[in-house]
Amino acid sequence: MELLTIGAFARASRLSPKALRLYDQLELLRPARVDPGTGYRYYAVGQLRQARLVAWLRRLGMPLAEIRAVCALDPADAAAEIRAYWARVEAETAVRRDLAAFLVDQLTGESRRDHTTMLELRYSAHSDRGQVRPANQDTVYAGRRLLAVADGFGPAGAPASSAAVEALRFLDEGEEIAAGSVLNLLEDAVQGASEAVHDLPEGGQENGTTLTALLWTGSQLALVHIGDSRAYLLRDGELFRITHDHSVVQSLIDEGRLTMEEAASHPQRALLLKALGGGMAPVPDLRLHEARVGDRYLLCSDGLTGVVPDERIKELLACEGAGQLLIDEANAAGGPDNVSCVVADVVLPTRPPVSVG
Repeated sequence: MELLTIGAFARASRLSPKALRLYDQLELLRPARVDPGTGYRYYAVGQLRQARLVAWLRRLGMPLAEIRAVCALDPADAAAEIRAYWARVEAETAVRRDLAAFLVDQLTGESRRDHTTMLELRYSAHSDRGQVRPANQDTVYAGRRLLAVADGFGPAGAPASSAAVEALRFLDEGEEIAAGSVLNLLEDAVQGASEAVHDLPEGGQENGTTLTALLWTGSQLALVHIGDSRAYLLRDGELFRITHDHSVVQSLIDEGRLTMEEAASHPQRALLLKALGGGMAPVPDLRLHEARVGDRYLLCSDGLTGVVPDERIKELLACEGAGQLLIDEANAAGGPDNVSCVVADVVLPTRPPVSVG
């Protein structure tokens, strides 16, 4: 077995001798031989591959504990773990990016306020029991400022979704909401919605609801999301999903353990990681979206996305009467669940605000 001194191995692996000594102490990369008299470390040429992998993973920013786990795997499983790690990094970076944008807007918004074109929403809301379920446990709301979809579950699912949306309805009233305070306002409102669900007479650990809502400030939309209902944006002919499902299946996709195709038939696809009620803590996603004239937003329950693929949603969302068309499409695909859609267009001001549907 050909051995290299720690200096030669450090140069070949692009790791410093100091790093190699640290990784030895952490049992991450043990030398092939340690001289019993001098304590000098020697490494095998065959260890270069693992050393280079460690170096690359450190450059990615992966913690040492995770690197140790990756190095113990075969190449295919190691690749899946790296993919999952990077998906988490990108998700966390997106959250920090949105927070940075919000802070910049909050600090500079007053100076830009007079130069911001105030826009309005044209909106419609539709909900249907579907072809299979005995009752509709979804609740939808569309108003001048507030758009919301909630998908209840459990024996008291319908009262749970209704209570959650009702707890947000006050946001649709009163004076214009400043963009700088809207996320705090939404977070407080969601806490109220959570309490309303827990306080239901029919309460129980098995009852709960998703909640996805958009709150309009006149130039921006504030998003609050918890569960697996979704929000989409159709802009310039392209469809963007602007929410991330809080579900077991989505977490497996993020970790690289499931493909999108496998997820569609996974037996745990209905299990949620976050919801209002159901014994889960409501930690919602919150973010701001800059609105443009011509944008079209869709809020929907998983009764739509569970049976209608995104490409078809994109086609139908571009049509007049999109909300009803999407519900018809879900029912034509078997309608196994309640299905609800709120569609809103960003338009130039009209007086009074226009509501359709």
